[in-house]
Amino acid sequence: MDRIEILLAAMTLDEKIGQLIMVSSTLAVTGPVLPGDVAEGVRTGRVGSVFNHWGAGRVRETQRLAVEETRLKIPLFFAFDVIHGHRTIFPIPLAEAALFSPDLWERTAREAAVEATEDGLDLVFSPMLDVARDPRWGRISEGPGEDPWIACRMAEAKVRGYQTDDLSAANAVAVSAKHFLAYGAATAGRDYASAEVSDRAIEEVYLPPFAAAVAAGAATVMPAFNDVAGVPMTANAHLLRDVLIGRLGFDGAVISDYNAVMELLSHGVAADAVEAAALALKAGVDMDMMSGAYAAGLATALQRGLVTQDLIDDAVRRVLRLKQRLGLFDDPYRRVAATADAFHDVERRRLAREVGAKSIVLLTNKGVLPLAAAAKRIAVVGPLADARSEMLGSWGGAGKWEEAVTILEGLKAALPQAQITYVPGTEIETGGDAGIAAAVAASRGADVVLLCVGEAAIMTGEAASRARPELPGRQRNLAEAVLDLGIPTVALLTSGRPLMLPWLFERAAAVVATWFLGTEAGHAIADVVTGAVNPSGRLPVTWPRDVGQVPIFFGERNTGRPTDPDQHYTSKYIDMPATPQFPFGHGLSYSRFALADLHVSAEVLRPGETLTVEVAVANTGAVAGEETVFLFIRDPVASVARPLLELKGMAKAVLAPGGRQVLRLPLAADALKFPGLDLKPVLEAGDIEILVGTNADRTELLSTRIRVEV
Repeated sequence: MDRIEILLAAMTLDEKIGQLIMVSSTLAVTGPVLPGDVAEGVRTGRVGSVFNHWGAGRVRETQRLAVEETRLKIPLFFAFDVIHGHRTIFPIPLAEAALFSPDLWERTAREAAVEATEDGLDLVFSPMLDVARDPRWGRISEGPGEDPWIACRMAEAKVRGYQTDDLSAANAVAVSAKHFLAYGAATAGRDYASAEVSDRAIEEVYLPPFAAAVAAGAATVMPAFNDVAGVPMTANAHLLRDVLIGRLGFDGAVISDYNAVMELLSHGVAADAVEAAALALKAGVDMDMMSGAYAAGLATALQRGLVTQDLIDDAVRRVLRLKQRLGLFDDPYRRVAATADAFHDVERRRLAREVGAKSIVLLTNKGVLPLAAAAKRIAVVGPLADARSEMLGSWGGAGKWEEAVTILEGLKAALPQAQITYVPGTEIETGGDAGIAAAVAASRGADVVLLCVGEAAIMTGEAASRARPELPGRQRNLAEAVLDLGIPTVALLTSGRPLMLPWLFERAAAVVATWFLGTEAGHAIADVVTGAVNPSGRLPVTWPRDVGQVPIFFGERNTGRPTDPDQHYTSKYIDMPATPQFPFGHGLSYSRFALADLHVSAEVLRPGETLTVEVAVANTGAVAGEETVFLFIRDPVASVARPLLELKGMAKAVLAPGGRQVLRLPLAADALKFPGLDLKPVLEAGDIEILVGTNADRTELLSTRIRVEV
């Protein structure tokens, strides 16, 4: 009998239930309740894990209570929301998605894991894999964007970076892939709202990223707050037990979200803690985070026959196996022994700066960027210019906002010879127009104006849905007053989502999506504005013109009456174009790139085969640059109507001026499968259109055809 089974045989019911309970310390608040001291619960074996609790000394002492003062000496594990960095904060995940670089996605996760383990953490509630196509939803900032293929690649990279090949290693942390499932499809973009999605959308859009995470070895999964078609995910036995555990083969632990088990009462599917605990456990939820339902109701549920002892034992077994995989039985202090390395701290900041600069998306540019050497008088206006506390964005982890570099600081460091005048003009969300006149006066004599506008960090992330994702407060008044001067104005947009600002895109000399870039935000932005870094970020989401277009994404189906602005009875709006402000993949460069010579290695593709798609990329500009090339397919005739575009690959070309490179992208027959009429994967015979380009605008794509034979 192995260690886990020996422990199970020795445990009382209270001790078993204790292993299924996760409580929060007081270092951070991730829900509506701030709990007290957890020490007594640990001593009595009523706590199996702790989150919001970090720092080597603090973790060591709390672990000591578990392994020295409890009867069975079962170690705790310690968890935290390490979403985009622990102490060194990297760009928000949506900004990182703009990298389109699995290598960099993995590297930032690896560095975050190292810092987290230096603080004694064993598990991170990351990555968030919710595909989102509605920028009203605040948590779009935390995920990979709109495309499931990209979300799959990000899932794989993040699991590799956090967990490594050896989860027991002292610098590895377990992931919690979240939020299973369809959380990004919240009705009307309101956080926590129901998801009314079809079974096909689940199979094609929302499930694949979690399948990729499971295949990559994700140690835990977190169910979403929302219900899917009326069944709350915390009680959704079909999606958790039948699909996640059964079909996908997930054998790790399932951890509820904050208070989610007890919220089954508010959902209206449980009358009390006993029923809520029984529903969650039967659905496959192993651990109850902070709701108290398992502590209050599980023993009674067992007495009433609502759950079985085997169900409880299986959940405990999975929790103990997780602790075993983390190496905690062999050395419960393994992640509190490391000490911070000053050299690597500096290197981590350097990586944050590099990733930040590469995450920036140049949306428009009428020739004003990069700033010319002749621009000696620069006016920096707007409430985000010197807003140190906003740079980290939502879920700043254990990062210290005081250590963040502001945009103003970055510009001053990069342009020491320039005369830089700064006036905020107004506040982000509150305040009036009183300061606008001073901002206009400061701008009047400038060679160029850098307009720093956008959202506050608290306006993105959880519980931060916005019905109108525009500039908050009086920022539009400030922007228009400055633009009225006719001086070249560069708008630097700080945000966690696309902002609908067609007037700004029309009038500004350049608009840059700077997102929330983290600790090195100011330096990263200055690197791009000055041309020290040639922008290479590309949009991981479709950017709408207006909130009335939402949800909007490139993978829509054609319908029986495809969009045609010249025909009345087609799928369109009568008051604005159906096309977005910017398509998925959009992003300008200081270089110019041209694609040509699209070829495929075979005209026929059969089951089990892989062909190669080749395209030549040339840098026709005057500076070195990096271009991202996307491989799309379209299945024009199938048993089920297929999307207009499906992303199946990407590659990058880094080229000097005049340089040329042939990119080769593999396309496997399996990648052409889709859920058939019975929702099971099928590969159908017929023609497939191959499309290659730098964004999802079909008018700009090169195309050819192949034939699938089965």
